[in-house]
Amino acid sequence: MRFFISLLVCAAALSAQQPSAAARQSYQSRCSVCHGSDGNGGEHGPSILSRIQRTPDNQELAAVITAGIPLRGMPAFKLPAEEMTELVSVLRSFTTGRRRRGPVPERRKLTLTGGATLEGLVLGNSAGALQLRTDDQKIHLLRKSGDTYREVTSQSDWPSMHGRLDGNRYTTLTQIDAKNVARLAPRWVFPVPESGRLQGTPQVVGGIMYMPHTNTVIALDAGNGARLWSYSRPITQGLTGNARSIGNNRSVTIAGDKLFFQTDHAHLVALNRFTGQILWETEMADYRKNYNATGSLLAVENLIVAGTAGGEEGVRGFLAAYDQQTGKELWRFWTIPAPGENGSETWDGPDIEHGGGPTWLTGSYDPALRTVYWTTGNAGPDFNGDNRKGDNLYTCSIIALDIDTGKLKWHFQATPHDEWDWDAVQPVVLVDAPWYGQPRRLLLQANRNGFLYVLDRTDGNMLSATPLVKKLTWAKGIAPGGRPIMNPDQVPTAEGKLICPAVEGAANFFSTSYSPQTKLFYVNTLEKCAVYNKRPSGPWAAGRAYVAGGGRRAPDETPQKFLRAFDIQTGKVMWELPQDGDADSWSGALATASGLVFFGNDSDALSAADATTGKLLWSYPFTETLHTSPMTYMFDNQQYVAIAVGSQVYAFALQQQ
Repeated sequence: MRFFISLLVCAAALSAQQPSAAARQSYQSRCSVCHGSDGNGGEHGPSILSRIQRTPDNQELAAVITAGIPLRGMPAFKLPAEEMTELVSVLRSFTTGRRRRGPVPERRKLTLTGGATLEGLVLGNSAGALQLRTDDQKIHLLRKSGDTYREVTSQSDWPSMHGRLDGNRYTTLTQIDAKNVARLAPRWVFPVPESGRLQGTPQVVGGIMYMPHTNTVIALDAGNGARLWSYSRPITQGLTGNARSIGNNRSVTIAGDKLFFQTDHAHLVALNRFTGQILWETEMADYRKNYNATGSLLAVENLIVAGTAGGEEGVRGFLAAYDQQTGKELWRFWTIPAPGENGSETWDGPDIEHGGGPTWLTGSYDPALRTVYWTTGNAGPDFNGDNRKGDNLYTCSIIALDIDTGKLKWHFQATPHDEWDWDAVQPVVLVDAPWYGQPRRLLLQANRNGFLYVLDRTDGNMLSATPLVKKLTWAKGIAPGGRPIMNPDQVPTAEGKLICPAVEGAANFFSTSYSPQTKLFYVNTLEKCAVYNKRPSGPWAAGRAYVAGGGRRAPDETPQKFLRAFDIQTGKVMWELPQDGDADSWSGALATASGLVFFGNDSDALSAADATTGKLLWSYPFTETLHTSPMTYMFDNQQYVAIAVGSQVYAFALQQQ
């Protein structure tokens, strides 16, 4: 197990300090049994030399040694400061004057089909595929063709979480269809090192796939999974909230030659997308005040719009926009108003100071209206609203902001005075479609509270709200203005109250999709209830959760997931596909112009159904529960469907007949 520690340990900056005898003894006693006496690998562990050369900071190295990474089998080493310094020095000495481990970077000049030439450093070379970085720092993906090479790339990209600015996980690709989907098979698999259970969606731009996990981005050849580069830093110590989990980063976003991602401690970082070199870094919020981030960002115009997490830790939520070139913050919208500001009258009590409303899921953008649409999280403290009477704006809401100024255009609050943890942090899908015969700019959301909302996105006016699930007890319905019509006695109590839907919600952050061909909206729904309870809320404190209750599984209930296709005009379920499983998967849907819906099946499988009828056409089983949603891209004129499962990235394509 110690080899994992050394592995990350060795990812810090070079040190010219010569190790002492005590330093060498520290290494021999703690690390050599796995990595060998010189760090070049041993009986129980691999070489750590390339990791040492790749990571630049000794303090990060020391932090990893101190904390370890238990999910990867790395125990913590609480070393005295002097021994820590000595151990770092000996690790650094292993790479002094040494080239990086692995193939020596080879410079080659290659002839392309057609007679042109390329010259640069070879990043990888295997099985007829070669990846070359030229002197302008661009990466060229090549395939052997006789004595020459042909350059390949992607013809359809996926540059952000949902692949499109409108938030609709829908593709116009048609190569994979109902007639041939049975021939879909894994083309390549990439094991993401030290990742834990992944929650991210791969992004593809210009033939390069970018896979995120906590504080890490890995660049791959999208045609064969060959690693091109990686950027990584250790997990931040002292965090609270979901960002502590390895693998809990859901998205990067790409614009031009830059890739943008968020660290666990709420920093926004820009990398060169061809080299992984850091271009700038901006602190969005102070993690010591319980802020964190899980990959909520979108490249829009010349901006990066980004949010943070921390709803269960009592942060004050916000959405901000940053200049893509410099990282400078240009505007910020606070989702929890300060006392005296508009909306503060909806907070009666002291909890406005730590009201929550985080913005941890990527939003959508309408360039014609120059409006960005984002969603906000739960009110704090969770499950107990005694000290925050009122609607608690702008929690559990969809907010529409002017992209140039960040000013609020409109808001729609789905769950006023949230006491069930039913945040509105679900995808917002923008579609242009007829509404009872008239063309409208629509916004669709399958909300966690159990209702499917259709809004006019120009003004936020609610057009309809219909149930997503059958197990729905907290409200009788939604009034024309958007306010829930509450049922009595459907709030958490000290003794516990059975309420539907469950805390996980009828839907959640995983993707939804609308097909303009079928006119149907596809949602992976959950039929489940919970026994909700509340307890007194203690004072907010840095480094601690801000939760005052919870929901436990209802007795004698068998929850179940259904993929449902909704007619957005009526809210009627046109078909549903029941799933076998434990109802603990977190995967969404991807609709295609060829008439398919790919989705994460609760039976631990990636599946495809007929988009019109719901007939199950294909499934590929995994051995782990899905916590990500599928995406698709065209590479070298072949369509791929990719998904992260566990700690692996799988890319599927059609087998040749």
